[in-house]
Amino acid sequence: MLRIHFTPADLARVRIADRAHLLWETVLSLHRLRDRWAPAELDGWRAGARHRLAADPERGRRAVGVLGTLVPRRGNFPDFLTPSALHGSIDEGLEALAATPRAQLADELDRMGGFPGGVPNWLKPLAEGDRHTLGLLTTSLRDYHQATVAPYADRVHAQVDADRAVALRGLLDGGTEGMLAGLRPALRWNPPVLETDYPMEHDIHLDGRGLLLVPSYFCARRPVTLVDEGLEPVLVYPVRRAGTGTARPAEGRGPLDRLLGRTRSAVLACIDGGCTTGELARRVGVSPASASQHASVLREAGLVSTVRDGSSVLHTLTPLGRRLLEG
Repeated sequence: MLRIHFTPADLARVRIADRAHLLWETVLSLHRLRDRWAPAELDGWRAGARHRLAADPERGRRAVGVLGTLVPRRGNFPDFLTPSALHGSIDEGLEALAATPRAQLADELDRMGGFPGGVPNWLKPLAEGDRHTLGLLTTSLRDYHQATVAPYADRVHAQVDADRAVALRGLLDGGTEGMLAGLRPALRWNPPVLETDYPMEHDIHLDGRGLLLVPSYFCARRPVTLVDEGLEPVLVYPVRRAGTGTARPAEGRGPLDRLLGRTRSAVLACIDGGCTTGELARRVGVSPASASQHASVLREAGLVSTVRDGSSVLHTLTPLGRRLLEG
């Protein structure tokens, strides 16, 4: 059981990631590639990922071998593989990884232990911050990401965006505690403690630092957190998949499809909970220009409201739009 203990100050400092964390997705996807158990919707992804890794055998074996050494099938992997800061691209994330202080590299590799036959010779220089070994690691991570996660990026971002919208609706309706309570079934909010199933008994006391929630497409079965409690508290949890509160745009909506057209009906459904034009495009599977045009038509019909938020625009349903969607 994992228990995360909140103070009133922590409740005021809960954040939810505004995008998919690509390094967490990359590392966790390796578990899904090796697992016998995984959500059924990942069957096609797994076959495609294995095919792309096999297309360049030398590069594929190296990428899986390097990453697999640091990410055991069971047990902890080093925190430096998943820097807490969110980055817009995999390259930015890998730059943050490459900048990990030498002391952190050494401490986390030492903490891992459990290498069959001892720490592999190629890995030992990493603890000293060796640039060549760091380069091997970042290159392998990039190659693995390009073969397994990047081709699926639209689905990953769409599912994370949709889960985030559901969480933010909980925040609007019930405040931070309402959002935390809505994270079932992966997490259970028993004030002032957030609980989840975990391989071991583990308590985290936030002590006013707050918590970053990161919805993840490739996280499955149970949430994941960092090993080092001195780092910024982060909790990665599985996105709500079809049948657990997240609509799938590809599914028909019957009479609403006939009234608005299938794509525009999907646009209306995906705006539920609020989203930007870019998020809407990813959820529906259309271009940003097309998403903007559909949102504009729905806005003119009084079904959608749009406001500017910095450099982006945020679309939400009007009461009429919500009645139409629910009716």
